[in-house]
Amino acid sequence: MSKKNTERLPVPGKVKRGFRAYCAVVMALTVMTVTSVTALAAGTTGGDPLTVVGNLSTFIFGLIRAVGLILLGWGVVQVGLSLQSHDPSQRSNGFLTLAGGIIITFAKEILDLIIG
Repeated sequence: MSKKNTERLPVPGKVKRGFRAYCAVVMALTVMTVTSVTALAAGTTGGDPLTVVGNLSTFIFGLIRAVGLILLGWGVVQVGLSLQSHDPSQRSNGFLTLAGGIIITFAKEILDLIIG
């Protein structure tokens, strides 16, 4: 068997700058989300357990929203790259990622509408 030589494809400068900007925005949003977490501890006089569970629920849905926003941003990047390269399969993947990011971002609101 002969060994195949593979080489990396060149990445245009605009794509590199765009990806770097996207990564910087994601890292900044992640740092802002992590550093602005409210305390989940109960008060010194013995807080209400339902309040603690509500705070935990709010925290978890905040993390889910952050993941949804990351997926939403990645879907926008994929759609933009597919429009540039005229690749229909990448475009469909981009729109699916975009739709998934929207659904995950608004999961709490969707559940509230379903439950009522």
